Amino acid sequence: MIRVFIVYEAEPEPERYEQHAGLCRQVEGATFRHGKVFGAPMGDPAFRYYAEWEFRDMDAFKSAAKTPEFAQTGADAMAMGIPFQVHFAEIA
Repeated sequence: MIRVFIVYEAEPEPERYEQHAGLCRQVEGATFRHGKVFGAPMGDPAFRYYAEWEFRDMDAFKSAAKTPEFAQTGADAMAMGIPFQVHFAEIA
C-alpha cells in the first residue's frame, strides 16, 4: 500500500478545503481522507491539518501521479496559501 500524506501548518477554512477535497477525490485509484490535528504527545502539534491518499500499490500510485487531476491538486493546495509538506510512504 502507498500512502501520500500532507501536513499543513494551519487549519484551512472549511468551505475552501472542501473545494480542495473535491479535487482530491477525483484522483482515480485512491481513497482520500483529511482532518484536523488535535494534539501531540508533548506540547502543541507542529501541524494543524492532515490529509492523505491511500493507493493499493505502487503501480496505482504511479499511474495516478501522472494525471492532470493529481497535478491540479498540488496547484490548488498552493493556492490556499497555507504552508504544507507532502510525504510518500510504502506501508508494509
